[in-house]
Amino acid sequence: MAAIAIDIARQVPREAYTIPEFCEAHRISQSMYFKLRNAGLGPREMRALRKVTISLEAATEWRRERESAAQAVTERVV
Repeated sequence: MAAIAIDIARQVPREAYTIPEFCEAHRISQSMYFKLRNAGLGPREMRALRKVTISLEAATEWRRERESAAQAVTERVV
């Protein structure tokens, strides 16, 4: 039974991350995620009752925003 569930999970494309999955994919700690979120710098979240997920689109948008912010800081320093 468990083997069937694993096989199905491999066949279904991922459309959203859980917070731990997002953190692992973006190489940040969960505590850093919550610091960013509390500062208004986290990705958009989807909530279904107690389940929080981050869509692939929101993750892509978040990366672009963080890259733009980092570049803006770099340009001001130079």
